[in-house]
Parts: sequence; C-alpha cells; structure tokens
Amino acid sequence: MKEEQVILVNERDEAIGLMPKLEAHQKAVLHRAFSVFILNDKKEIMLQQRAHQKYHSPLLWTNTCCSHQREGESNIVAGSRRLFEEMGFKAELKELFHFIYKAPFDNGLTEHELDHVMIGYFNGNPQINPEEVEDWKWMKIEDVKQDMAQHPDIYTVWFRIIFDEFYHYLEEHTI
Repeated sequence: MKEEQVILVNERDEAIGLMPKLEAHQKAVLHRAFSVFILNDKKEIMLQQRAHQKYHSPLLWTNTCCSHQREGESNIVAGSRRLFEEMGFKAELKELFHFIYKAPFDNGLTEHELDHVMIGYFNGNPQINPEEVEDWKWMKIEDVKQDMAQHPDIYTVWFRIIFDEFYHYLEEHTI
C-alpha cells in the first residue's frame, strides 16, 4: 500500500508540495490538516480514544476525528471522508477557523500543522473503526476543559492545543 502523502503549505495555506506523512512528521514540516468536533443537541463533544495500535498517541483521548487532506480534496470533503472512515457516520460539517501549531511527541515525531477546525452535529452512536478508534464518549465542553486541566496526560498533545482554540472560539461566537 502506498504511503499517504500530506500537502505541504506555507503560512498562508498555499500548497507548496507533497511529502509522505511519516517523513513530514519526522522533519516537522508545515502541512495541511483538519480537526473535526462533533456536538450533540446537549452541546456535548464526541471524543474518541485512539486505537491501541496507532504509531503515536495510542489510547489517548482526542477530538471526534482528525487527519490530513488529500491532494485536490477540499477541507469539508476530507473531514467528511475521515469522519466516516473512523467513526462510521456522516454529518454536515462547517469550517470554523484555522491556525498553525507545532507539537512534538515523545517518539521524536512532530506535528507541525495548519489545522482547519470544523464542527458538525450528530445525536446517535458511532460505528467505530477498531483500526483507528479504541472507544468513544460524549462529554460536556466544560467537563472536557476541567478534566484536561486535571489529567492532561490522557489527552493527545494536539487536542489540548486545538481544544483551547475551539473553546475560545465558542466564547466569542454563537454556533
């Protein structure tokens, strides 16, 4: 199977090339990514626990899904594709904002991403893909914030960064 490529970008989100995903994470090269937050009618966030066999951050809790756009794929199409691949359902997504972050991992890899943050709504139970997802749960936004402050090590590095941005966005906007 051919290794997945990520889209290298500059700070203005202009594509400047492609690179194998693992190489981009080894070299900490800025690339395009997305993060999806699914909320229900109670304004709870669906969190996923990453599968135990993932090559980084296994068994850590994170947002509903996240990944990388493919060449020629819009942010929304990429988010919808990955949401279905990981969580087994479809939801209409809306892009809220994007920002750049850099987060090193213990294993020597680094996420350096221009991340497009999206939101969608769903009230059912997902059909998780066990290759990607170990478990899932709904949590109130305030409870996530509180639990992350008390137990940061059970959450992915990028989720701690992205959640903070998402939380501040919610404070300033009506969704």
